[in-house]
Amino acid sequence: QSQLVESGGGLVQFGGSLRLSCAAPGSTLEYYAIGWFRQAPGKEREFVAGISPSSDDVKYGESVKGRFTISRENDKNMAYLEMNNLLPEDTAVYYCATDQHYLIRTAPEDYKYWGQGTQVTVSS
Repeated sequence: QSQLVESGGGLVQFGGSLRLSCAAPGSTLEYYAIGWFRQAPGKEREFVAGISPSSDDVKYGESVKGRFTISRENDKNMAYLEMNNLLPEDTAVYYCATDQHYLIRTAPEDYKYWGQGTQVTVSS
């Protein structure tokens, strides 16, 4: 069973940057797609970005295109979400997720394994 741990969240000002990390201690991420999702209070969980096992395919949610970059380091069993030009509407709890599939999927129900989430708050 894959247990994921996110880190790197925090409070940042409008236009600032953060880098989120996703680790999988005790298991391996390298064979499967990884997704980043976010959930703001009172809203549905939203797809942010996804990356294929070999990093040859990436997808982004429309609201973050051009500002966020997803990456992974399979030899370190890590995935990352670089977030630039942050906006107040990016405020949410951010989650990484994975499951035993190779293609990037954008629906939360397609992922079985999740981290506990990390809070990102962008002040205006």
